[in-house]
Amino acid sequence: MAILSLRSSSSLPLICSTISPMCSKPLSQLPSNFSSSIASVPFTKLKSSYSSVSPISRPRMVSARAATESITDYREDIGEILGDVSIFTASGQRVQFSDLWDQKDGIAAVVLLRHFGCVCCWELATALKEAKPRFDAAGVKLIAVGVGTPDKARILATRLPFPMECLYADPERKAYDVLGLYYGLGRTFFNPASTKVFSRFNEIREATKNYTIEATPEDRSSVLQQGGTFVFRGKKLLYGRKDEGTGDHPSLDDVINVCCKATVA
Repeated sequence: MAILSLRSSSSLPLICSTISPMCSKPLSQLPSNFSSSIASVPFTKLKSSYSSVSPISRPRMVSARAATESITDYREDIGEILGDVSIFTASGQRVQFSDLWDQKDGIAAVVLLRHFGCVCCWELATALKEAKPRFDAAGVKLIAVGVGTPDKARILATRLPFPMECLYADPERKAYDVLGLYYGLGRTFFNPASTKVFSRFNEIREATKNYTIEATPEDRSSVLQQGGTFVFRGKKLLYGRKDEGTGDHPSLDDVINVCCKATVA
């Protein structure tokens, strides 16, 4: 198995944040030893007990405006499959997805962040916190899930801050596997979609005023996991979008519009 080695503690922020808010250089201008100073991360993904589930027929980019098209890539029972996945509350209690919202008519916006030590995760969490009153007004349950243990989730919740009742931890990335979210070095560092973060430098800097590297998962392979955003009505998937690269988040306005349409359907 190919392994990248950690050269010095100064490179550690690159591990956690993927694209540091302290660096606005394009990838081509990064130091020549960049690739060897990222982390001790395997190139191959750790498999979970859910790896046999194949909800995606083929990978492709999906935009918020193509929500009805995107869900055709998922199995009709993907909501039920996801419902059986167990994760943790930020306080450390094990829960199942099926217990997080009304599985008959309840509407939920499920946002899978990257790991809790990623600056783009903090940026997205900030945007979600600011948009939460809009989700609440629409009667939508906001669920934010990150990679890492509950104690890492609490760091983000405390320092950002972020409402703990909306935050969950998936240390084994079970939900990410079930939903077929992207993973790997190429997706994390070198996908064209990842360059979007450079246009949001001010937002990232503001969101990470209280950032700490301590929120990074102990399992360093987790830093190569990408996220995604999904809207469910009961067990039915209404909208699904996989992040193509780091920081490739959908427009929350579009997500909220999908939720609002679901409430009047």
